[in-house]
Amino acid sequence: MAQSRYGPRERMVFSAAQLIRRDGVAATGMRDVAAHAGAPRGSLQHYFPGGKEQLVNEAVDWAGRYAGGRVARFLAGLDTPTPSGLFAAMAAQWTDEYERDGFAAGCPVAAATVDCAAAGTSTREAVAAAFTAWRGPVAEALAGMGVPAARAASLATLMISTLEGAILLARAERDVRPLTTVVRELGPLLDAAAGRAEPEDRT
Repeated sequence: MAQSRYGPRERMVFSAAQLIRRDGVAATGMRDVAAHAGAPRGSLQHYFPGGKEQLVNEAVDWAGRYAGGRVARFLAGLDTPTPSGLFAAMAAQWTDEYERDGFAAGCPVAAATVDCAAAGTSTREAVAAAFTAWRGPVAEALAGMGVPAARAASLATLMISTLEGAILLARAERDVRPLTTVVRELGPLLDAAAGRAEPEDRT
């Protein structure tokens, strides 16, 4: 998202997501968001009368929709779309970032989940909705590649859960190997669900 193309409100939602993924919800202040977005401090109350909770919820919503929207772009980048290829592309987004920029940031939805597990109902609902907004397009993509619809949703949950865990391990270990490992190990299972497993070598 090129911030210069958007108004103050959109920039603040985007900035909140970026700060949450780096610092967590508790350490992300409203003034920090305004400064990051280059927006007047006075605009915070104008655009977010519900305060920080509203801003966090909207940032989480943005992140879920962004993740869901990237699924189609990942598929478009594959010469031959496969479940394993989609998962590899999802993981490569993080591998590339960590190799380029370091391990400072994670998923803003996951960060909000951890920080707000005991918070207000609205934030928990926003987090759940964000994961649904991500999981739905993944499941649809799997179904389009031949995975039975009844199983596609379960595998989408598995893919996202596995990716989130690998992101956490990669940040803790300061190493991308957890990401490359889950791609290698989960790929065959995903392709088998679509009937695309490699033939068994009987020689």
